[in-house]
Amino acid sequence: MSLAEDIGDGDHSSLSCIPTDVQGEMKLLVKQEGILCGVDVAEEIARQVDDSITMERFLEDGAKIKKGDIAFILRGPAQKMLTAERTILNFMQRMSGIATSTHAYVEMVKGTGVTLLDTRKTTPNMRYFEKYAVKVGGAENHRIGLFDMIMLKDNHIDFAGSIEKAIDKANAYLKEHGKDLRIEVETRSLDDVRRVMAHGGVHRIMFDNFTPEMIKEGVTIVNHIYETEASGGITDETLRDYAATGVDFISVGALTHQIRSLDLSLKTIIL
Repeated sequence: MSLAEDIGDGDHSSLSCIPTDVQGEMKLLVKQEGILCGVDVAEEIARQVDDSITMERFLEDGAKIKKGDIAFILRGPAQKMLTAERTILNFMQRMSGIATSTHAYVEMVKGTGVTLLDTRKTTPNMRYFEKYAVKVGGAENHRIGLFDMIMLKDNHIDFAGSIEKAIDKANAYLKEHGKDLRIEVETRSLDDVRRVMAHGGVHRIMFDNFTPEMIKEGVTIVNHIYETEASGGITDETLRDYAATGVDFISVGALTHQIRSLDLSLKTIIL
């Protein structure tokens, strides 16, 4: 899909001035410090454009990179490598940007024991790539989509009639359909937390838009009976405070939806 939207009925820039028999080399040049991500994706894109293009790797996903590093060299038909160039860079720059940002967030909570999670706030059709980049950066994935976990958020609870009704209906649904999915419920107050504890039937309790002080109290109420997660309004300035509350997980949407792409380029090697 990404190649199709870029190429259309042909890469006329390359077709018009590069003969089909011209062979060459292009290097992936790092222009900014960060964490590399997307090497396998780049190789597959090149293969799909022309399977005679080869890749010599010098760095792999997860490598700490600096300006001037060369991640890999592509060799093959110059015309086809130019056709693949922008799609390769679009994937790698965004994925490396996410991995770099995620790594910085992970470093902020180092030593606290908390696990950093992403969210479903991803670019349409890019979710698997972006969530992979989160893992390369050192964090973990929350659910991949709507299908692999039950997440009872405020709107679900309001439509269901109450937090207890939402939990009961979710468990009844799983039993009826023979599904084995974990259930997480969002709480909006400490009273909600107490109600969930009294009712049961979940695996994880999310503290949504709680202050660190409220989360400390919530963690005490839960007392390790269920997993706990902090979410909502957490920034890099407040992340460490939330991590120090004793909560098990912190989900940060900014890992995938407020990032800057890393500066990379594909440059012709002049012999």
